[in-house]
Amino acid sequence: MRTIACGLALLALGISVAEAQDWARKRLETSPRHQEWVTIQYGDRAVEAFLVFPERKDKAVAVVVIHEIMGLTDWVRSVADQLAEAGYIAIAPDFLSGMGPGGGRTTAFPTVDAVREAMSKLPPEQITADLHAVVDYVAKLPAANGKVAVAGFCWGGSQTFRFATDRADLAAAFVFYGTGPQEAEPIGRIRCPVYAFYGGNDARVNATIPKSEELMKAAGKTFDYVIYDGAGHGFMRTGEAPDAAEANRKARDQAWERWKALLEKL
Repeated sequence: MRTIACGLALLALGISVAEAQDWARKRLETSPRHQEWVTIQYGDRAVEAFLVFPERKDKAVAVVVIHEIMGLTDWVRSVADQLAEAGYIAIAPDFLSGMGPGGGRTTAFPTVDAVREAMSKLPPEQITADLHAVVDYVAKLPAANGKVAVAGFCWGGSQTFRFATDRADLAAAFVFYGTGPQEAEPIGRIRCPVYAFYGGNDARVNATIPKSEELMKAAGKTFDYVIYDGAGHGFMRTGEAPDAAEANRKARDQAWERWKALLEKL
């Protein structure tokens, strides 16, 4: 009886978490753009990814969207749709592909805490291999022009900065409130410009900025960042929610405009 009760409680929690992003799901359901799920196979591993195409007549830059530590949520998928609305091919891989209960992905986990725990245990080399496979896939799409940028949020922001040290042909890396490398050797391998977006009320992440900036400058790398006053960690997501605090909403809007302006230059 206790097992059944616990299961129902977890299910209820899972539903409440899903309902928290109803506004993001509604955007996806009403989008006029072509959205699809693709499976990217390399070796023995299969990565499920959400792919959205822009409505344009010419080939487009592609953006790989790296999700937060909460996994591939409706909000992250809605970011991909918004990038497509702005004219870019967007692909959001689920790094928990095959790692969930029953071999599922993010949606197979019963709670956000379970997702966080699984995310924290992902091998770095698997994350990097997943990203290489996704970049290779999207760069070769007939509608793509071959240029690929990477962008990530929170956990994904840190992975974006890290992946820039491993992939020489990226067009740009967009780091949203993610920590950067703190050692010179990996930074020396970066070939693309790194553009970052930070919330003013995010001391944990912002404490890493000075060292990353120092090392990037010493290595002659581009590291251009903005700190949005009063915004908290995760402001791109919380700033879009219906009940967003004004500082987060303002930061989100300003960051989107900056992001789109930077993408236009690629």
